[in-house]
Amino acid sequence: MIEQIYNYFTTEMLYLWVNIGVLPFWLLIIFFPQSHLCRFLAVSIIPVFLLSAVYVFVLYKAYFNSFDFIENFNLYLGLSYVSELFQNEFYLLMFWIHFVSVNLFIGGWILKDSQKFQVNKFLLAFPLVITYLIGPIGIFVYWILRIFYAKRINLYD
Repeated sequence: MIEQIYNYFTTEMLYLWVNIGVLPFWLLIIFFPQSHLCRFLAVSIIPVFLLSAVYVFVLYKAYFNSFDFIENFNLYLGLSYVSELFQNEFYLLMFWIHFVSVNLFIGGWILKDSQKFQVNKFLLAFPLVITYLIGPIGIFVYWILRIFYAKRINLYD
């Protein structure tokens, strides 16, 4: 049974499950930001725990498929090395889980921060969708929106 589960979760299948798995959290953050369900599920440790478990499973599979973890440090040597790393599906999946996790965490932070300043939830949906798609630009859009609600510019908080 465990071997069947192990064989079912190929890198392609894990990629699909990760992408489908984060959608409910994002839908809660965008459409139901004030709900207890959102607070309990989407802005808690639960998504981080689940994505971390998937990440550990990918590391486990990579280890048993002779993935060279030392090669990961080549990404600091130049863009061509990063391109070589992305040719490996395990590294690509690890990167993708990292990307999705950080964007979801930032989406949760934006939601909690916006509640402090009572940002309109309809206006908040725009930077949240952008954060889901392209994280850093979404944070910047939220920061611009936040200036108007906080009535001050903070470079740190």
